[in-house]
Parts: sequence; structure tokens; C-alpha cells
Amino acid sequence: MDDIRAAAVSVVVDAFIENENKIVALLNKLQDEEAQEHRRRKRVVAVAMAMLRCKQRNNVHSGTEWKLMLAMDDPTFVQNFRITKTQFKVLQGYLEEGGLRSDHFQGLPPLPVPKKVLIFLWYMAHQYCFREISNKFNVSRSSAHRSVFRVLTIMSALGPAFVSWPTGRNEKSVSATSFERACGLEDVIGVIDSCHIRIQKPRVRGEDYKNKRNYCSILLQGIVDVEGRFINVFAGIPGKVHDARMLRSSTFFEEWQEKMGEYRLLGDAAYIGQAFPFIVTPLRGIGALTDADLRHNTDVSRGKSIVEQAFGRMKCKWRRIRDLQNTRPGTGVKIILAACYLHNFAQGASVACDEHPHGCPIEEDANE
Repeated sequence: MDDIRAAAVSVVVDAFIENENKIVALLNKLQDEEAQEHRRRKRVVAVAMAMLRCKQRNNVHSGTEWKLMLAMDDPTFVQNFRITKTQFKVLQGYLEEGGLRSDHFQGLPPLPVPKKVLIFLWYMAHQYCFREISNKFNVSRSSAHRSVFRVLTIMSALGPAFVSWPTGRNEKSVSATSFERACGLEDVIGVIDSCHIRIQKPRVRGEDYKNKRNYCSILLQGIVDVEGRFINVFAGIPGKVHDARMLRSSTFFEEWQEKMGEYRLLGDAAYIGQAFPFIVTPLRGIGALTDADLRHNTDVSRGKSIVEQAFGRMKCKWRRIRDLQNTRPGTGVKIILAACYLHNFAQGASVACDEHPHGCPIEEDANE
């Protein structure tokens, strides 16, 4: 009996060992297959990444759509890029003189200068993000970003080519005559006001940028001629600051006696005060104003609408400055000033605002 039991145990043990060996072999096989699958996936990912890098490199120069944009008829080109094709060539010339080049970056093929200018104008004229811009122009996001900010840097240095103060008695006299026809006031050569450009709350001193309407903004101070062209601009002050304080902080205030001479500006009630003898403001008084005083206030209001309409047209045409989200204040200032320069440069390139076909709304002052 013991021999039979021992034989049975031996058979069971042998069977167990055999099954265990099979299980171990199966596990080893599965591990080998898993390792092979892992290596295969790594190879696939490596190939995909290589193809993506190659595509990004090719995207820099392979797209031809931008050449079709330059072939648009003038009305269509203005509708998309806000300036005429003739103005585009002039602007390209300015930027090339300022240092814009079709240069290489990290071994990538060069991006043509006209394409860089188109990318910049599209960025300024619309609210699209860089992902959408890169798709539109068939370039990488980094290439689109570099193009825009390179042009912004050059535009900052070219400010006097776009915004200039009237020089000499003749220019000022002509401007004063135009204003007298427009609003009935003598010796006026410009209208001053400020507007708010909405931004994301900055991490540093964020509350300083919150204006009376409870959103964060950067202030733009502008002085315009009778045609609504900027003749002086100043930007960068936090939105919480009052218009009068902004004027006192501006470079214009340091030079106003030299610039103004015997001439004056028009301004709203924010500029009432002895510090601004060169600004014609509304007269205050409840029930105590004469007919002449009321006519004066009407004339000032008529003149003030010129700068309000200029701000409104600029925000409608160069829509980037409607809301500068994900933009640092310093960069925001460059964008705002570039919009002012383009506003002047694009005068005459009439384009109907699709949102406001009967005229862009005036920009009301939230800081008066």
C-alpha cells in the first residue's frame, strides 16, 4: 500500500512540476511579447515625433496661401488686413528699413518678409490666438509668435514715422482753422482724451489696474487732429489712474509749453484745473450758465466727439486691442501703440465695420 501511495504522490508531483514549468514558460513568453510591444511602441512614437518635427520645419516655407492673399483684389485685402495693397508695400518698406529680415532661426528655412508682415497685420486686425494664426499661414506657432513680436519691436522704434506733432506756425494755423470750422472754437489744434484697453489682471499690482468699471485695463492717452489722426500718444498707466494724473505723468506734459505756444487743446471735465491752462474744457454750473456758456459747452462736446470716434474706429479696425488677454502689460503697451500707428497709417483705407455698418460706436471715458 505504501508503495502505491508513494507512486501516486510521485505522479502528482511530476504533473505539478510539469504544469509549473509550462506556466513559467507562458509567463516568460508573455513578458517577452510585452517587451517587444513596448519597443515597437517606442519606435512608432520616435517615428511620429520625427515626422512632426519635419512637418514643422516644412511649414515654415511650404505654404503658398499667403501669396494668394497678396493676389486678392484691393477691397478684399482691406477687409482682411485693414490696409490697401499699396499701403502694404509702403509698410513693408518701413519695416525692412527698420531691420525686418527673412532670416534663419535654429536652422529653419527663412520666412519671407511679406509673409511676416501679413501675419502681423492679421494678428492686429483680429482676436485669433497663435494656434489659429499658425494654421491660417501654415507656419509653426513659434514662427508666428516671433514674426509678430519682431514687427512690434521695430514698430516701437518707428513711432515718429506714424505719429507726429504739427510743426511750424503754418501747420498749426491750418489745424486751428479746421477745428474752428468743425466746432466753432478758435486756436484749437487737437483734442485730448484717454481710453481703457482691457487686459488680464497682472500678477504684480493687479488691483492698480482695476478701473471704475471693475475690470483691469491699461490707459491710452491720445491727442488727435480734426481728422481723428493721432498727433501724440502715451500708454501704459494702470487703469485705476485718473485722466488728469495720467496727463501729468506723460512726456507731453513736460513739453506742453514748447508744443502748444499760443494754441490750445479741447478736453473734457477731467482736465479742469489750473495745471492745464492749455486745455479748453466745459464750463460747470447748475442753473447758472448763460446761453453763451451753453453754446461753449456744445462746441466742446462736438470737438470731444472727434477723439471718442477715433478711439472707437481704432478698436473696431484693429481688434487685437479690444481685449489683451494672456499679455503682459509691457507687451500690451507695444501692441496698443502699434494700433495707434496703424490707425494713422491706414487713414484712407476705408473698410465698413461688419459689426457696426452705420458707424463704429464712440469710446466713452470711464475715468472722467
